[in-house]
Formats: sequence, C-alpha cells, structure tokens
Amino acid sequence: MNISVMEVDRPLARSALLTEETISVDLFDGRTISDPLAWYPRLANSTPAERDNWRLIGRGEGIHWPDLDEDISVTKILSGKPSGESQQSFRKWLEERNKGRAD
Repeated sequence: MNISVMEVDRPLARSALLTEETISVDLFDGRTISDPLAWYPRLANSTPAERDNWRLIGRGEGIHWPDLDEDISVTKILSGKPSGESQQSFRKWLEERNKGRAD
C-alpha cells in the first residue's frame, strides 16, 4: 500500500505591529493579517512598551511577549477567533499583575 503525503506549508510570521486597537502580522508569503487587540486580553491590558517587547518563536510560527507571558500562533490569528484563555485564568493574571505594581 502506498501512502501519499501532502506537504503543507505553515504560514510564518516575518514581523508584527501592535497598535492600541490591532495586532497585524506580516507573513513571509506576502500577506498581512490582523485581529482586534481586544481579542487578546493580556495584550489589550498591556502598556505600549510591553506590547513592543515581542519575539518570533518556532521560526515564525508564533509570537511571544515575555513581559506578559503571552504566546499567540499565526494559525490562531488566521483562524479569526479570540483568545481561548479562560476568564478565571485572565483574572488571576490581572490580579498578580496589579499586585506587582502596587508593591
């Protein structure tokens, strides 16, 4: 029996730009994709400096924000769906974040 394997190219990020309202990602294939920043609560509740401190991970398969403990894959942005983080998890992160700022 022969099994045919189809090669699938994953979309890879070249760069990212975050504004107060959107996250836009330039892909190596020439496309630019974007989502509302409100879909990613940690990003939406961050400072401009925190949003600007990102790096590509997985050779461009995703983006990591170390100050926010946030990772978003290019596939997630392409899916057109908001963050899957639970409200409980986000509230805990926000409480810890605010507690650290009060010290």
